[in-house]
Amino acid sequence: MLRKLMKHEFRATARVMGPLYLVLIITALGTNLSVRGMADSGNLFLNLLGAMVAVAFTVAILGVCLMSFALMIQRFHHNLLRDEGYLMFTLPVSVHQQVWSKIIVSAVWFFLTGAAVMLSLMMISLDVGVIQGFFRGLRAFFQAITAYYALNGTAILLELLVLFFVGCAALCLQFYAAMAVGNSFANHKTALSVVFFFVFQFATQFISSLLLSGLDTPGMAQFLANLDFQLRGMAAIHAGIALMTLLTAIDGAVFYVITVYFLKNRLNLE
Repeated sequence: MLRKLMKHEFRATARVMGPLYLVLIITALGTNLSVRGMADSGNLFLNLLGAMVAVAFTVAILGVCLMSFALMIQRFHHNLLRDEGYLMFTLPVSVHQQVWSKIIVSAVWFFLTGAAVMLSLMMISLDVGVIQGFFRGLRAFFQAITAYYALNGTAILLELLVLFFVGCAALCLQFYAAMAVGNSFANHKTALSVVFFFVFQFATQFISSLLLSGLDTPGMAQFLANLDFQLRGMAAIHAGIALMTLLTAIDGAVFYVITVYFLKNRLNLE
């Protein structure tokens, strides 16, 4: 059933993100033409047109990034916390599946948005030789890492992908938890959602500060020094990525528990 939920989510969000990606690519091509032929033409109208296309490209990048972020919030809010929630919670699926479908789809769109922005920036030059050289260099880089460090290069890439997904999930869950708590009240749901988001942010920053201050002790400093001595080279990199993933996962798990609890027990759709 999770697959069906994700399929529905992708269809609904693709109607928005697809055209935005198309606009981004078109404005990137237009910016390429303006850079190559219009900027130095000496024609005031063409120069102005080129500047307008460049501004449109900048706006398109901001629009794609902001919309992928706004969709993450809008889909959760409208599907589960508004009138659609009456229908969604009557489906033969668990709250966990509802939440995970939103998280996975949002993470995919975040990844695709980053890839689309990178592609559009490359299209500004639209020099086949430059693009081919970029991909050759990228391939050579990964081949060199894999050859020198055996499987470590591939392992690091996979670990970074896991860290990216966990980070996206934790980011989504911060907003989901705030909206779930805010919508448990009868009035001022939106305002309270914003308030709880900043409360969660403050609590997260406060706990992080306490943990960092705990590291600044003689005993912990000696432990970290011994650990650094034992972990060298690639082992230290793997350990660092694993630690960041673990801490991010713990942060997300806390907000996940809050989100699921309030959706199950305290949700107020009236």
